[in-house]
Amino acid sequence: MTTLLSKLADGLVGRFENWRARERAYRELASLDDRSLADIGLNRAEIPFVLDRARHLPAAPANTNTKTRHAA
Repeated sequence: MTTLLSKLADGLVGRFENWRARERAYRELASLDDRSLADIGLNRAEIPFVLDRARHLPAAPANTNTKTRHAA
């Protein structure tokens, strides 16, 4: 029973985190001017559709700006 509740809680937390990430992305994209949106190939009307489509893609790593050195 405990594992079921744990899985349910994890699922709810994950959905909430995904929703917050989409809201943050929407605010960031909506704050761009039309020229900046055009530079990345979007117009203002496409923002909700792009974010909805991104919801179905696998999640990106949390920190992609980390400079790591890899052995050659």
